[in-house]
Amino acid sequence: MSSDRAMAPERIRRVALTVNGEPRAIELEARRTLAEALRLDLGLTGTKVGCNRAECGSCTVVLDGRAVFACTVLAVEAAGRAVTTVEGLTGPGGLHPLQSAFIEHDAVQCGICIPGILMSLKALLDAMPSPTEDDVRDAVAGNLCRCGTYANTVRAAMAAARELREGAAA
Repeated sequence: MSSDRAMAPERIRRVALTVNGEPRAIELEARRTLAEALRLDLGLTGTKVGCNRAECGSCTVVLDGRAVFACTVLAVEAAGRAVTTVEGLTGPGGLHPLQSAFIEHDAVQCGICIPGILMSLKALLDAMPSPTEDDVRDAVAGNLCRCGTYANTVRAAMAAARELREGAAA
């Protein structure tokens, strides 16, 4: 089995993108997925790879404001674009309201699905500050949770939406 360094030079691409607000440049095989690049090349292991075929949603990231399965996007397709991972949610002020609400509403169990669910909800709340419970359910419809915390996830998302709206109004 060959390593990336042993690959023919024509298969290696330099990709510049913005990850969690910071410009990043990496060299990788053109066939590497965004999920692999985030985890292996950038060390951002919060993005999980569950099924690696767009069925579970654990690899969800926000790409240019839209939730996407990072296992279905090639890293070269993300060149010049903005990627937000779960690591990008926490800011200088601490946890993002979604993260705090997930803790408060006991929406975290084993944790494999949580990064993807948080990113799906981040994209939703950025686009729709006042979602309905059905909007929340639709936003996470592609995220599978083996522990079944869906009801708590909806409660947490609605609480985070309220907190974000109130914070914006202040």
